[in-house]
Amino acid sequence: MDSYNESPEIMWRPDRNKLTKMDEFRSHVNKAFGLQLESYNDFYKWSIDCYQDFWETFWHFSGIISSSPYTKVINTEVMTDIPTWFCDSKLNYAENLLNFNDNRTAIITSGEGQEDERISFKELRARVTILASALKKLGVKKGDRVAGYLPNGSLAVEAMLATASLGAIWSSTSPDFGSLGVLDRFVQINPRVIFSVNAVTYNGKVHNHMIKLKEVVKGLPNLENVIVFPFVGSKDEINLDELPNSMFYDDFLKLADTSEELTFEQVPFNHPLFIMYSSGTTGIPKCLVHSVGGTLIQHLKEHILHGNMTRDDVIIYYTTTGWMMWNWLVTSLAVGATVVLYDGSPIIPTPHVLFDLVDRHNITIFGASPKYLETLESKNVVPRGTDIISCFMGQNPTIPVYKGEIQSRNLGMAIESWNEDGQPIHDKRGELVCTKPFPSMPVCFWNDEGNVKYNNAYFAKYKDVWSHGDFCIVSSRTGGVVMLGRSDGTLNPNGVRFGSAEIYNVVERLKEVDDSLCVACKNKLKEERVVLFVKMANGYKFTDDFITRIKHEIRSKLSPRHIPAKILQIQDIPHTTNGKKVEVAVKRILAGEHVEHRVAYRNPQSLDLYYNLKELEDL
Repeated sequence: MDSYNESPEIMWRPDRNKLTKMDEFRSHVNKAFGLQLESYNDFYKWSIDCYQDFWETFWHFSGIISSSPYTKVINTEVMTDIPTWFCDSKLNYAENLLNFNDNRTAIITSGEGQEDERISFKELRARVTILASALKKLGVKKGDRVAGYLPNGSLAVEAMLATASLGAIWSSTSPDFGSLGVLDRFVQINPRVIFSVNAVTYNGKVHNHMIKLKEVVKGLPNLENVIVFPFVGSKDEINLDELPNSMFYDDFLKLADTSEELTFEQVPFNHPLFIMYSSGTTGIPKCLVHSVGGTLIQHLKEHILHGNMTRDDVIIYYTTTGWMMWNWLVTSLAVGATVVLYDGSPIIPTPHVLFDLVDRHNITIFGASPKYLETLESKNVVPRGTDIISCFMGQNPTIPVYKGEIQSRNLGMAIESWNEDGQPIHDKRGELVCTKPFPSMPVCFWNDEGNVKYNNAYFAKYKDVWSHGDFCIVSSRTGGVVMLGRSDGTLNPNGVRFGSAEIYNVVERLKEVDDSLCVACKNKLKEERVVLFVKMANGYKFTDDFITRIKHEIRSKLSPRHIPAKILQIQDIPHTTNGKKVEVAVKRILAGEHVEHRVAYRNPQSLDLYYNLKELEDL
């Protein structure tokens, strides 16, 4: 898709008689600054033109709890200098999430093989109090790293909040990661304590976790304590003899001083809170350090203004502890909303698992990954009803939803689509960039002296402008955004540039296709050619007639220039553990390289299918 001139179908319109938090805040801004901002576009433009005023005003509107006031909103406007926000302020992330201390439900846990559990805000605070005291007894203090190798349950939230209350740094990954993938991440940050479980249930089967955990512990020689929670079965079935420095969770809690009250270490706005990780598909994952204040204020902006969230809301996002959406979800507690945590397969025993949760717990805000929605579509289920740890664009309760578009660019995020000359464009595909600082920029990469990796990741393409590595189109008609996939996986046959997502959007609508992968490779004349790999759905055959049909679909829905030079059947498509297609590694294999670093992949053996393909010899 090179251009976008459609009049998209409206899927939903806001009720103009319903006053949203966005409307309330806009009215507040108009009064405070003597403005007449009437539309969202007016409001958005003001928020990026006067972004310091925007963030300062929202700080007060959101009710962020801090012990020391800020003296300056931002210390520099140069993005590559990694600005310090809300200078001299002191606050604590956990204190803001545990501000409510009543009997309303804070967390609902659910999952395969589990009974639903409700935890009140009062009980959550009590649990965190005990956990924090026990961590202190282990010597955990400000700046230490605490790791979670945990499923998406209440323990992960409680351990994270206890860690944050001490000013320590939390980093987590999910049990579906293999030991090498976990070590690639945790070795770099040298955690002092790790929380884990004995087993998890997924796809109707119990998966023993102890072997992987032993390998992880063995690979972390400086690890001081391993806390094991019997997530499946009882502790009597678990042997910790071969796990150095380990103890059961209930024994760990006995270390706590039960008379000790919960206190919150006050830290600067830019103090590290979370360490997240890049995908690791091209090498050792980069460790992205996100700040206490930047994470909190960004998430509150998205929840309160863009999500119109209140204490009456119940929110679920289908995620794991290894994806930034988990952190985003949990911050909903700061608004006083109820967070639903689900662990397990979203399609076992039926594809309606999550929608059953919606009905059972009166969930008002539902979120899931595109891959999950694609799976529902493939099963004909029709519902009725790591970089910045937040969102450049997203939901908006004040404007319509247009089919195929993300509603709007988020307030305070100076997002543009740039052409190759570095000029902003509309209705045509361009590079997604952010031209002004925002609070949730990573404060650094861990162990990145001089910010060399940081600058190479985001500022190598344009000077002092954040380049995110994605193609997008910004609609001049609606203000919405159409995402077109990664720009580092750009296809450029015969000088025609397009993104692989455009091909997927066409091909994967065919019922015969289970999955696909579209990459570029060079022929003997060093000319770039596009190759489409297709994994067939069960019960369908890959035939010449089907190849012709794919070409027809691409030609009619995109253009003749988008038709791949080769369309080949493949038995499997590689994905990361977060479900993203692995294009770059396959591109390297087709170029004759050997890809050794595979621990970031959900199905690493699938890469072997792409070596020495005779079908590409005459490309």
